[in-house]
Amino acid sequence: MSAAPVEPPRGDLPLITEANRIMDRSPGYRVEIIEGQLTATPPPDGPHAVVLTDLILPFAAAGLHGRESKVVQGIGLWLPMNADDYAIPDLAVVDADVDDHLVENNCYDPVCFRLVLEVTSSNWRNDLKAKVTAYAAAMVPVYVIVDRKHQRLHVLTDPDCADYYTHRVHSPGETVTLPDSLGAEVTLDVAEILAAGRPKSAPDGD
Repeated sequence: MSAAPVEPPRGDLPLITEANRIMDRSPGYRVEIIEGQLTATPPPDGPHAVVLTDLILPFAAAGLHGRESKVVQGIGLWLPMNADDYAIPDLAVVDADVDDHLVENNCYDPVCFRLVLEVTSSNWRNDLKAKVTAYAAAMVPVYVIVDRKHQRLHVLTDPDCADYYTHRVHSPGETVTLPDSLGAEVTLDVAEILAAGRPKSAPDGD
């Protein structure tokens, strides 16, 4: 099952109202609005959750979950592209004062995000395309994609309004040290990350 675009609400209801209605009706779905397009993504598989936990560990071990910053899952990021746009990255490193940057609808100002990370699932096209533009527009310094579809790790840095100037793609066998802008040194083993997120029997769409 894939992330599906949802018909815009009828009448004068804001798109964000429709998004909240879908979330109430479909617990576990991730509902986002990017470039004015509302999408609802079904819950991911078990390996998706496992690789997220495996990724939290090196960030926490580097001291990024402490007094200056926090490592969080599923926190809303308010996007500047359209009035109701927001995304919910799988993982983020945020400033510790994130609660002071609440915008609305449980979404936070991108100014407090140091990194966003997505682990692809049925929504892999969204992570590799629409969210690149969205996170760059929000000026999030680092965007990491665990691309389970193509078995690669993407690290995007140097955002400039609609894209990232630097986009490096890493394969199994490589280790990747993330930018110092995070506030600590974090090194990731690409093979280990991809192995943790690999379903035992991967369907064509995943």
